[in-house]
Amino acid sequence: MSRYQLQLIAGIILAYVITSFVPDPQIRRIQLRGRAQGTTYSIIYYADDTIVKSRQIDSLLNRIDQSLSIYKPGSLINRFNRSSAGATIDEHLLQVVSKSLEIYRRSQGLFDITVMPLTEAWGFGKHRDTVIPSDKKIQSILPCIGSHHLSLSGKRLSKDKSCTKIDVNGIAQGYSVDLLAALLDAGGIHNYVVELGGEIRVKGRKPGNELIKIGIESPSTDEMQTGLFKQILVIDSGAITTSGNYRKFYESGGRHISHLFDPKTGYSINNELIATTVFASDAITADGYDNALMNMGLSRAFEFLKNNEMGLEAYFI
Repeated sequence: MSRYQLQLIAGIILAYVITSFVPDPQIRRIQLRGRAQGTTYSIIYYADDTIVKSRQIDSLLNRIDQSLSIYKPGSLINRFNRSSAGATIDEHLLQVVSKSLEIYRRSQGLFDITVMPLTEAWGFGKHRDTVIPSDKKIQSILPCIGSHHLSLSGKRLSKDKSCTKIDVNGIAQGYSVDLLAALLDAGGIHNYVVELGGEIRVKGRKPGNELIKIGIESPSTDEMQTGLFKQILVIDSGAITTSGNYRKFYESGGRHISHLFDPKTGYSINNELIATTVFASDAITADGYDNALMNMGLSRAFEFLKNNEMGLEAYFI
């Protein structure tokens, strides 16, 4: 199929599969697990010693949260959102916003981090609610939406409307995965799987030159039905992320309201796609585009992939 050596994928929601192998007495399989960013992480790497430890992982993820998390009152992103015209930001927020603006332009506005007022209005923000906002409320919010209201100059992030607020949850986990991978690289680790909230980055192979295998689960709203692999794919290196409308949603008045919104209309995405898995060289790219492709719908997403110059690949359900 490609350099990713992908097998046919019949399902979504990613989980890694580490199969058995004949151990090399000089190489250990080291696994680090924990919680961060409202989810779990798991890092598996192969080395002759524990080079990177859990406290380093937790420290890095905590620093990222102090910049990017809307759930931490003192974070940089909340400082920006509370401002009337902008704020000075750090390298984490700079990198994420820069990438987000790039994807915003390439996707013609279908990936947009300024949707925070919409996510709050629809009950997916810091304060959960399942009361559907009125059409009048949505129309009053739309003038605040659009990354064209943002501008970057050095480490100064500015906005031309005080009501514009950003939420980078649609890309932050991919960025975090890339930084975790960079931490492993800096430690001289060449073979690993990094997973955070289902976003995955892979490098190298297992002992015995065995390729790393990734399991694909079928979409399900039932947590008890997760963990059953429909297909296995084999990957040399790169990142795999998924966006779907079947986990974060609520039903109200017979309507299915997912956490994915069309920034142009202000309403929950309503097309034939249930989930999109994207393969890219890094996780921040995959994580941003899985949301954009979900918003495009199948036909437009295929056309976008056919003409893209970034080496993106995707599977749709």
